[in-house]
Amino acid sequence: MAATDLDDIDQRIVAALRADGRLSMRTLAERVHISRANAYARVERLQETGVIRGFHADIDPVAVGLGTTAYVTLNLSQHEWRTLRRRLQALPGVIHIGLVGGEFDVVLLVRTRDNAELRRLVLDEIQSIEGVLSTRTWLVFEEVEPTP
Repeated sequence: MAATDLDDIDQRIVAALRADGRLSMRTLAERVHISRANAYARVERLQETGVIRGFHADIDPVAVGLGTTAYVTLNLSQHEWRTLRRRLQALPGVIHIGLVGGEFDVVLLVRTRDNAELRRLVLDEIQSIEGVLSTRTWLVFEEVEPTP
């Protein structure tokens, strides 16, 4: 489903679920001013078409012991991307992988217990992957949540 295929009600459903993914169908229907049956049908369609990819809890990384956050950029041998992607996905601590254009090829968001674990992840794990030519690491001092 293309973004342009979402009507106003679908957009409101998506916005409501982004704000609170635990809404009951009754509450969701009330918030977007539709029947519960319509809410069920629309949410099911949004899931089937891949607009809604899943529901998850938003966990505070510090509260679960992941006190260090960093962005790591990589320059790669271009023909190695598919193999590298699988290896990077398997690394504990790698939260997000973005293939980008510009002065580097990949941006990783990583979370670790502390700086020592970050050092081990970058120097021992990431830099040892064949096809990784270089890395740069930016330590995140503070994270600010976007306003909904």
